[in-house]
Amino acid sequence: MVQNDSTNIFFSGDSGYGNHFKEIGQNYSPFDFAMLECGQYNTLWKEIHMMPEETAQAGIDVKAKTIMPIHWGAFKLAMHPWTDPVVRVTQRAKELNVPIVTPIIGEYIYLDQPSQYKEEWWESVN
Repeated sequence: MVQNDSTNIFFSGDSGYGNHFKEIGQNYSPFDFAMLECGQYNTLWKEIHMMPEETAQAGIDVKAKTIMPIHWGAFKLAMHPWTDPVVRVTQRAKELNVPIVTPIIGEYIYLDQPSQYKEEWWESVN
């Protein structure tokens, strides 16, 4: 995590879903922004990579005001379709009422304006 006087940010790195997210939330929250691993998953790798729905739940567990799924858009390592992670995590985030941002790869993010990154840009990528 990265903290200063005004902002608290969490970066998950690669991680399977587990109680550690709740422990982090209990000890270090609230987080203004959480970058959470989402992608390159398989049920055989659940200890090291979360399923997209678990990514949304991890955002709740760490008590993040806004989440951003990471580790999904660069290149394909797993057997799922390229857009599957972002489609599934955004759907679950909506169901759980978790604010989520999905900036275009390489786009700057301004943490004081996270709601501006809601475009589903991956739908137009071939």
